[in-house]
Amino acid sequence: MKINTAEFIISNSEVAKCPQDFLPEYAFIGRSNVGKSSLINMLTNHKNLAKTSGRPGKTQLINHFKINNNWFLVDLPGYGYAKVSKKTKSVFQQFITDYFETREQLVCAFVLIDIRHEAQAIDIEFMSYMGESEIPFCIIFTKADKISRTKVDSHIAAYKKQMFANNWEEMPHYFVTSATEQTGKDEVLNYIDEVNQEVFKNNSQF
Repeated sequence: MKINTAEFIISNSEVAKCPQDFLPEYAFIGRSNVGKSSLINMLTNHKNLAKTSGRPGKTQLINHFKINNNWFLVDLPGYGYAKVSKKTKSVFQQFITDYFETREQLVCAFVLIDIRHEAQAIDIEFMSYMGESEIPFCIIFTKADKISRTKVDSHIAAYKKQMFANNWEEMPHYFVTSATEQTGKDEVLNYIDEVNQEVFKNNSQF
């Protein structure tokens, strides 16, 4: 899939105020400072569609971007560490939960994980929540250019081991990416394109 248009639509903290268009949505979420904004900008061919920052916790709202006029890319606040007040964090963590559990347009979530680090408990916990809540998701490992291919493979293997230890029957579908080197871009976009084709063919509400 080639992205021809990417338009910012709305930012808000209430799921009820999300766009009413019944278009498929793909949500991007991960720990703070995982490289989410850089990945979104890489996928959409826009340098500043999603605002990047060296300060963790920059995204604190649900951000909707309409892509090619037929699906939404949704940029969600990071979970875990963020330099925001406890009150602010509790609010946006709640609307993240509300979004995942009530948003009918959500087709798939992409959970971003920084591949430079070995398996992190907070990522395993979040994916366990997604699995237990029956929310379809894939994993996107980011920043693959920062370490060797051998370490990339060993860290992915560690995640597989952790997930199997947490009663997962199989590893979720995953992608290895680098925003700097454009690695994984075609694979992610082609996956979204394939899912969209199935959604539009089999679901009359879209």
